[in-house]
Amino acid sequence: MGQSLPKPALRPFLAADTSVVAAIFVAAIQELTGDDYSEAQQEAWASAADDEEQFGKKRAGELTLIATLQNSPVGFASLKGADHIEMLFVHPGAVGQGVGAMLCDALEKLAGARGAKILTVDVSDNAQEFFLKRGYVAMQRNTVTINGEWLANTTMQKTLAEAAPGAPQ
Repeated sequence: MGQSLPKPALRPFLAADTSVVAAIFVAAIQELTGDDYSEAQQEAWASAADDEEQFGKKRAGELTLIATLQNSPVGFASLKGADHIEMLFVHPGAVGQGVGAMLCDALEKLAGARGAKILTVDVSDNAQEFFLKRGYVAMQRNTVTINGEWLANTTMQKTLAEAAPGAPQ
């Protein structure tokens, strides 16, 4: 009989998570985006975590969740305001274990609880299929400049389901 994989769990971001969250961010960019972005683009993108203190302050200033496997952080996601997924990153070693889906489910529920009818996200090319499978629709292509490098992404959106009156949230 096969062993079942440990189930991911969620908890709020803590200031002490800053270093590990920055490391997850950099590892995901370096190891998961090579088919879509050049090395120079990856380095420019990952440089957002160079100033860990600032990176941590930004995560703390948004609703940020940490996904753990056996109590070790393996992913994180941030909701900016009520209706925009600012970040969703999973460590390459935890991809395919339901971590990203759990983070996204939680942000969708939280956005709905904050009154959002539509949730938007600017997704990298390598993450587009993940969001398409979850019911997000591509709205527009974007080009952003980071440290002199141009990176393309796509704004996607999902209409959040309305809760039936009296239904548990």
